[in-house]
Amino acid sequence: MSGHSKWHSIKHKKAAVDAKRGAMFTKIIKEIVVAARMGGGDPNGNPRLRSAIQAARDVSMPKDNIERAIKKGSGELQGVSYEDFCFEGYGQGGVAILVEGTTDNKHRTTPEIRHIFQKYGGNMGEIGCVGWMFKKKGIIRIPTAGLNEDQVMEAAIEAGADDFENQGEFYQVVTGHENVQEVREALEAKKIPIESSAVENIPENTIKVEGEEARKLLKLIEMLEENDDVSSVSANYEIDDALIEQMSE
Repeated sequence: MSGHSKWHSIKHKKAAVDAKRGAMFTKIIKEIVVAARMGGGDPNGNPRLRSAIQAARDVSMPKDNIERAIKKGSGELQGVSYEDFCFEGYGQGGVAILVEGTTDNKHRTTPEIRHIFQKYGGNMGEIGCVGWMFKKKGIIRIPTAGLNEDQVMEAAIEAGADDFENQGEFYQVVTGHENVQEVREALEAKKIPIESSAVENIPENTIKVEGEEARKLLKLIEMLEENDDVSSVSANYEIDDALIEQMSE
């Protein structure tokens, strides 16, 4: 199992705590606003909005918050104008890092992200320097407790999944980025509980990072993720599970 996937799962388990602080809610609301603005307020005809609404439900966001964000994005209510961004760079060991999110002021966000890269030992690069190393994939996480692995894997394949992996506390189902919601709905129709689903940037190859260098890399990634405008940070690293578990305690 790659350290990237393991750390991603651990970070996801902490998402409920982040949501209580308001950080997760804020980021998801931004995504709903942008999705509604770009593709309209009807989730049936807007896959990005449908995925954003599902992410909001996964962290128990109130229905009123979701509906208000949709109306702001579609222009029914006055709201802040957001735009997507993507920054690329390198971390310790030459690890490629892709930072995505939404902002109401790119002139503020750009120097903030550059400062984090510099302060924590990374280097922000030019657009396109590492993006080619990643592919967008749909990722569905299913709690393993009480579920038969073979049955879940068979259901995932029948639903159109590309890959399946047992990550301990979670089964990870990989799909095309365009059909993650359809696969999720097919699994839910078979009474399989879903922890979360999202479109993520998955590295095609990974770089092994160890010891203090690994600790510094994970600190850099953590600080990037804590920026209010950042929705996701992807990196092509691999770290031993033992070190990941130690750092998560």
